[in-house]
Amino acid sequence: MRVAKNSFGELFKTLMVAGSIAIIFRSIFFEPFNIPSGSMIPTLLVGDYLFVSKYSYGYSKYSFPFGVMPINDRVFDNSPERGDVIVFRKPGDETIDYIKRLVGLPNDTIQVKEGILFINGKSVNRIKTNIGKMKDINGNEKILTEYKEIFEGSNYHKILEYSDIDNFDDTIEFKVPKDHFFFMGDNRDNSRDSRSSEVGFVPKKNLIGKAQIIFFSHDNSASFYEFWKWHKSIRFSRIGEAIK
Repeated sequence: MRVAKNSFGELFKTLMVAGSIAIIFRSIFFEPFNIPSGSMIPTLLVGDYLFVSKYSYGYSKYSFPFGVMPINDRVFDNSPERGDVIVFRKPGDETIDYIKRLVGLPNDTIQVKEGILFINGKSVNRIKTNIGKMKDINGNEKILTEYKEIFEGSNYHKILEYSDIDNFDDTIEFKVPKDHFFFMGDNRDNSRDSRSSEVGFVPKKNLIGKAQIIFFSHDNSASFYEFWKWHKSIRFSRIGEAIK
């Protein structure tokens, strides 16, 4: 009996240590996230699993489980760059994680006119690369256009547009406040982002981290118990893909 008790105690301590290490690793270094919606297509697909670096922009109370750390703003603060794909807490409901592309920095002006993004009064270059079909959130099939969008001083990223006359394809001019950011999804006509009053400007303290790499991806065509279908469901080509 003494051996059993000691064994149980050692197992409990081992689990506690392992759990503590996992929490520290997720809070300070990398945290896994999965993509549940299509707002970042074509960069991120539903069923992608990715690692987010928590250290990229420093830490706020939202960097830690349940917001337990008494941090008012950020520590080890490091400014993000335009074009970064970032996980952040939704302003007004910080229990919800969003992932979008950073478009507007503090003091920038942002506007969309006929689907074209304008930053500080200058249109962002976009180049048509493909035309295809995709179902919208209501299951209706629509023709869409893929573009390469190029921010000044950075590499291109891909975006999708159903048209240039959908919701938020023409907006007011937004002035990004100090210590706030403006985000947009790459699936421009199927994204709830800073163009909407539901999200709006995102405070610096709400930033969680930078999306870095896809470590797993599947298309939901196989259930967990249908192991004989897993090889068809897994998107092997996306595993290990860097996010840009």
